[in-house]
Amino acid sequence: MGMAAKPQISCMPNGPYSLLQDGAKKFLCRCGGSKNKPFCDGTHRTNGFSDANTADPGTNRRQAYAGKGITILDNRALCAHAGVCTDELASVFRHRDQPWIAPDAAAVEKVVAVINKCPSGALSYAIDGVEAAPLQRPPMVTATENGPYAVTGGIELVGVKFGDGASLEHYTLCRCGASKNKPFCDGSHWDAGFKAPT
Repeated sequence: MGMAAKPQISCMPNGPYSLLQDGAKKFLCRCGGSKNKPFCDGTHRTNGFSDANTADPGTNRRQAYAGKGITILDNRALCAHAGVCTDELASVFRHRDQPWIAPDAAAVEKVVAVINKCPSGALSYAIDGVEAAPLQRPPMVTATENGPYAVTGGIELVGVKFGDGASLEHYTLCRCGASKNKPFCDGSHWDAGFKAPT
């Protein structure tokens, strides 16, 4: 008996995400207006939703913050602003300071644990010049409370170019319709006041 095919996500033009899993399709809202969230109810046809990516391509670059025991890699263009890093390890991830990352301000094990919780894939790390292998998790799409879809397990995002150094194992997809970096979440749901249950 063969293994089941890994799920795939496609972006319908100016419409929902199409999630193909076990031969069945589900359509997930990405305009933010569906009354049947997380599922699409066709509202994108009437609310003016556009899937255009209007983000500045110059911000899509990964920066390295080298410490003694770890190098933290960060692409701000991919950040969904979930706050996991700044909430859990404010000594390293200092959102009001420059540079905003201080890799030696905590034990390497603590830094790795927090980076592994980054839902967007904006953060990664290298030790002794070797970039960490991707996490191995089951394929899953989770609608986060009042935020993006958190995708894990290497679900293929069909026909979408990922950012510089982006994780292919985990990423966040906009579901409020306001991201400038569509289909990826850029944290715009905070400013938009997006509300949706999990």
